[in-house]
Parts: sequence; C-alpha cells; structure tokens
Amino acid sequence: MEQLINKKIIDQAHGSSIVINNVSKIYDPNGARVVALDGFSLNIKEGEFVAIVGPSGCGKSTLLNILAGFDTLTNGEVYIDGKLAASQDKALKPGSDRVVVFQNGSLFPWMTVLENVSYGLIKSGKYSKDEANNVATSLLSSSNLNDIALSYPSQLSSGMQRRVEILRALINNPSVLLLDEPFRAMDTVSKSLMHQHLLDIYDKYKKTIFFITHDLEEAIYLADTVVVMTTRPGTLKVTLDVNIARPRNKKSLLTENYKNLKRQAIASVHEEAKKAFERGERELA
Repeated sequence: MEQLINKKIIDQAHGSSIVINNVSKIYDPNGARVVALDGFSLNIKEGEFVAIVGPSGCGKSTLLNILAGFDTLTNGEVYIDGKLAASQDKALKPGSDRVVVFQNGSLFPWMTVLENVSYGLIKSGKYSKDEANNVATSLLSSSNLNDIALSYPSQLSSGMQRRVEILRALINNPSVLLLDEPFRAMDTVSKSLMHQHLLDIYDKYKKTIFFITHDLEEAIYLADTVVVMTTRPGTLKVTLDVNIARPRNKKSLLTENYKNLKRQAIASVHEEAKKAFERGERELA
C-alpha cells in the first residue's frame, strides 16, 4: 500500500499553471451593479505558492470562488495548464483537481479523523473502503498524525483540525490547493505550527497554492509571490517576489529580504485600506 501512496501522491505530485486574463465580476448587473473584480490579470506558474492580500471587500474570495468553480466570471478568461477553463460563455465547474480549504472547519463531526481523510477516495469509487483507509493511514503517519486517527473532530484543537483538513484535500492528489484564510481564527502559537506544517507539505508535494490572507507576515513567510489587490473594484496593484530561500523556518523572518518585503506590503495594503475606509466600503468577498 505504500507503493500506492507513492504512485498517487508523491510520484505524480504536480501543480497546474493558471492564467487569469482580464477577469471582471459584476454582481446584480441589472440592479445594484456591484463590481467586485475589474480587469484582474495574473500568471501563476506550475507549483507556485501565491498569496493574495488586500483590504476587505477587494474581491479576494470572489477570485478564489471563480477558480474553484463556485462562481462565474462576467468578462475575461481563466486558463489552466494552457487550456481555456472559464470565460463569459464557459463556466468552470468544481473538480478534484482544485480543492478548497475554507477558514471555517468543514470536517464531518460524526466521522473519525481516518474516516474524514479517506472519504474522498471512497467517494470517487476508485478505492474500496479498506484501500482508502490504508492510504489515509499512511498519509496520517507521514504527517505524524497517526495517533489521532480514531479521534473525532470535537476532540481536536482547531490547529489539529486544520491539519486534518489539509490532508483530506491532499489525499485526492489535486494539482491546485485553494486556501481561503485557513488560519485566520487561530492563536499565535497554533498559527505558527500550522505555517510550518503547510511549508512542509508544500516542500514535499509542490502543489500550486492559491492562498488568501489578511496577515501580511504570513503571506511573505509562506509564499513565492505576494499579490496585493486594490480596493473594490479589485484589480492587481502590485506583485512582490519573495526572494527568501526554501526550506523556510522562523529564522527567515529575521532576514533583510523579509523586512524589506514587509515594508513594501504594508505600504501598498495600507494605501488601499485607507481608500476603502474613506469610501465607507463594506466587506463583500
């Protein structure tokens, strides 16, 4: 069964390239006409870790929902691995190649950790329950979580629950992980541990990661590229190349590169947040 793990997750580990070309999203076009995104463009390389930051309501989550297939775009195109995935006339459907981890927990409370992690494989119909459980057990063991395999979500800390959610997403071998502020509600210590867990997963599997956050330090510490969005209507303001070597640890936060990037990010986001505040913008997505 270890060979099955290697075949499904490690040997075939890959990320997709994503091209977001001039994407706009208008809610209620014939009524209130709220422009959430306006001509947003971004190229994400295969296996790249991209963090999206910006003031509340700038369209970060709208963009993630378009990539996940939960929402449609009004204008523009999205290409995945060079193929047209979404346009004004083509809706992108949710798929196992793109898995979302939300800020609010989504584990099934009536299932054990093992059952939660193996659920996707069983649901796919490609694995028997025993096969899926064996794969899930090996994956939990590789992340040092085998001791909680028979625990229920209510018995776990928020950080531990989030680790399980990420593994549940990873076990389906997606090419893209879409993370919507997954650590927002965590205390400082739990968040720090989750950062290291996510970095370990990224270093090992090299999935393309699209990560939304309000935490600038988190964005710079985790990502290859930090994208700052403007206030609504959201578009790209600036991209910051995070030239900090991997693998990373807390010592990375002490480097001059990190400090310089943090200053640039704070200045860019503060400028947009001030505009949003002055306009009295309310948070949409």
